[in-house]
Amino acid sequence: MSGNYFSDPMAFLVNTLIGLYILAIMLRFLLQAARANFYNPLSQVLVKITHPVLKPVRRVVPSMGRYDTASVVVMLVLQFFALWLAFRIQGQGVPAGPLIVVSIWELVNLLLNVYLFAIIIRVIISWINPASYHPALELIDGITRPVMAPVQRLLPSAGGLDFSPMIVLIGIWFLKMLLRPMFMDLARMVG
Repeated sequence: MSGNYFSDPMAFLVNTLIGLYILAIMLRFLLQAARANFYNPLSQVLVKITHPVLKPVRRVVPSMGRYDTASVVVMLVLQFFALWLAFRIQGQGVPAGPLIVVSIWELVNLLLNVYLFAIIIRVIISWINPASYHPALELIDGITRPVMAPVQRLLPSAGGLDFSPMIVLIGIWFLKMLLRPMFMDLARMVG
């Protein structure tokens, strides 16, 4: 029982630190896919943080169009390693199959959470100060525009109110609720 005093905080620390790096890679991937401003200061920070890891992988894993598949591979490997290490720290062993499935789910969940929070931030800023400029707001707009634009084209604004964020947020929650049980069932099947 005394092992949990050390193992739980260590597993939390491992997941948090690796998770933050995975988030940085995912943000870079999304900004690149959305063709956001590369010269934005925050984009440059993400490039500097992630470039040392992504550069050697790009030599082996080619991009698919505008999608940086090396980023996806690195995120998957890091997520797998974070889960595996967290289980090992806690003295548990999990077969590779379920860890791969859960790793994919964790990345899908992170992607959906990035969109969820970016859209919420975008909505709050539009209420508070719609004409404001900040490098982070430019990137949030760059990330959310590809998801929001199709809904905005289909759903006209009503009296100046844009209901598309609400529709997209509902869609994101629906996807999270739909996909999680499917991934967990698949993890049990491959285990």
